[in-house]
Amino acid sequence: MNSKRKSIFLIGLIGIITSLVWLYPFYLIVVNSIKTKAEIFTNTLMWPEALTWENYSKAFESLDFIHSLFNSVLITALSILLIVVCTSMGAYALSRNKSKLSSSIYFIFAIVMLIPFQSIMIPLIMIFGKVEMLNRAGLMFMYLGFGSSIAIFLYYGALRSISVSLDEAATIDGANRFQIFRYIIFPMLKPTTVTVIILNAIWIWNDYLLPSLVINKEGMYTIPLKMFYFFGEYSKQWHLALAGLVIAILPIIILYMFLQKHIIKGISDGATK
Repeated sequence: MNSKRKSIFLIGLIGIITSLVWLYPFYLIVVNSIKTKAEIFTNTLMWPEALTWENYSKAFESLDFIHSLFNSVLITALSILLIVVCTSMGAYALSRNKSKLSSSIYFIFAIVMLIPFQSIMIPLIMIFGKVEMLNRAGLMFMYLGFGSSIAIFLYYGALRSISVSLDEAATIDGANRFQIFRYIIFPMLKPTTVTVIILNAIWIWNDYLLPSLVINKEGMYTIPLKMFYFFGEYSKQWHLALAGLVIAILPIIILYMFLQKHIIKGISDGATK
């Protein structure tokens, strides 16, 4: 019994230490966001001598936050909608079609997860530029392409744990293939769908590189792109940048808190063989 208690205590201690290490950068961001620019460099680690809340109002104005938030929400929401709809239906077709072709297509999607974005970045931008798709719509289709591999991998694993007899019973009752998927199969994929939403929302919301290459018109900038303007050639406004960073990460943290209970189940379902 003593040995068991020691093991539980050790696991708990390791968990606490790991949590503190993980939370420490967030502590630095929040604490330094309410300091003056000078105090950030003279008193980086400690609590500020006086709270400077003006950083948030200035950052809010500099980010053109309402407009930038609209762009970020629009791109993130529509990209995730495309990913969920296309990949869930694609994974359903691959899982129910037992053939060498479907297995090969699934294998290709799984392999694509290993290809780094940087290796195809230049030709991708060149191709989309030739067809006049360097805009928000083109960016969404790029996110669909990059997000499809992991989403299909998760959906495919979850679908293999759903019995084909459900499809057969619905077919006998007169349902077509789309109705079977829409009303029977897709509701059963809720944990996996939530996982796909969270993983892609965090990635798309915080992405800077791809939007910086695709969106080059004023008025279309997302929050990460607007954050770049805090860092000029001759000056860096760290106090405003950190306040802006806190404002930028709040929406995605709130989304995660609402959906976190589904994430572990979704990942475990997607990993089922």
